[in-house]
Amino acid sequence: MMEQIIYHDQLLAVIISNKFDKPGIHFFTPNELSQQLAYMRHPKGKIIQPHVHNPVPREVLYTQEVLFIKRGKLRVDFYNDQQKYLESRILEGGDVILLVTGGHGFEVLEEIEMIEVKQGPYLGDRDKTRFVGISAQEAKILELSKP
Repeated sequence: MMEQIIYHDQLLAVIISNKFDKPGIHFFTPNELSQQLAYMRHPKGKIIQPHVHNPVPREVLYTQEVLFIKRGKLRVDFYNDQQKYLESRILEGGDVILLVTGGHGFEVLEEIEMIEVKQGPYLGDRDKTRFVGISAQEAKILELSKP
């Protein structure tokens, strides 16, 4: 189960459900994104050839975040670039989300453990513009799309 959150042809996020389960390597992101997201499942004995990564200059214009939900429940609220609320999704343990563009906010619904991966270094207030989000009562929660 994988879902792309799109608003007016703009990719806001990619969600990989903990239920996604296909053999091989599956990339979920287009090549032009500065963060790439893939799922990999290999059988026992598979050899991944040793390698090093070559220094390749890349230009990063927007911070893109990946959240790995280890346990708990998280409501993710999506906003457009003008800070207008669009919709929400619920993530749970094992789910992964790549936040690509637009705005986002969160409410922890059950105590949560998650890991965040993003470009660094983090620059504090220079890195983001904070704004007032919606209340829990205003959330339009949509179910994750089925495969």
